[in-house]
Amino acid sequence: MRGGTVIDEARHLAQLNIALMREPADSPVMADFFANIDRINALAESAPGFVWRLKGDPPVNPFGANALVNLSVWRGVEALSDFVHKSGHMDIMRRRREWFARQPEATLVLWWVPAGHEPSVEEAADRLEQLRREGPTASAFTFATHHLKVTP
Repeated sequence: MRGGTVIDEARHLAQLNIALMREPADSPVMADFFANIDRINALAESAPGFVWRLKGDPPVNPFGANALVNLSVWRGVEALSDFVHKSGHMDIMRRRREWFARQPEATLVLWWVPAGHEPSVEEAADRLEQLRREGPTASAFTFATHHLKVTP
């Protein structure tokens, strides 16, 4: 237990979120987003509970050329939630509609991985597709449904 939070040393929380850019990456519309990306990534990497993140563009982007992929691993739901909702990341999230198109389907998925595992983009895409197809389950869930029973 750390700081009132139970930490499971055998597994970590993987997360994928995708965003579809309204304009090409080099457009003036996207300039302020990209001007902040290194700062936000550094903030994530220094956040309590951060484990790993995909760096650079994936070799193959299954979500399309205008999709940005964020794939990371955290010590648990609380650590990720604190970064997303209680850090400087929130300032950027409040502006997301300036840069990214609304999507009718889920764009974020969470799932448990063995500690030390670095998920691939293909694995993450499969989890997102599972969430879209089946709804939240113990193997593909959201912040709102993370309480589902899981087996390590």
